[in-house]
Amino acid sequence: MNHKLYFILSWVVVFSLEAKEHSSALPLPRFVSLRAPSAKLHVGPGPNYPVNWLFLRQGMPLEVIAEFDIWRQIRDWQGTEGWIHKSMLSGKRYFWTLDKTQELKETPNDKAKTIAFVAKTVVGKILECQAKWCKISIKSSTGETKNKTFKGWILRKAIWGTYPHETKF
Repeated sequence: MNHKLYFILSWVVVFSLEAKEHSSALPLPRFVSLRAPSAKLHVGPGPNYPVNWLFLRQGMPLEVIAEFDIWRQIRDWQGTEGWIHKSMLSGKRYFWTLDKTQELKETPNDKAKTIAFVAKTVVGKILECQAKWCKISIKSSTGETKNKTFKGWILRKAIWGTYPHETKF
């Protein structure tokens, strides 16, 4: 009986050491973005696990919540979780706008001049953040301003892809 318990404990220690050996040593949780234009989300850490979702938005922010070897367990802005190969991810920081159209301000102030309106579900780059505001960069995809880049300030609570304590990206 004691030999079985020793064997099981030895196996758990070896498995634990192997998992740590293959982890990235980066903090968890952390935000990343989707590197590829599309990527499969698996129910487990490996290509043999079923695919339960397909992401189709390059730059989409994702939160890494666990690691196993070359696989990252991620969560999206809606809370969907699954496993994705690390090669599909980038350390570049992007955001996703939530809820409704937001004003992009010239300076981080409620009374500042509005330079653009940002629709919900827009993906853009995070440049820096303050307590209440984040400076972002977005590229217009419609109308007369198509392909024009806008930089300005948006309320932090209106976006997903940053933690409250973060300021530099």
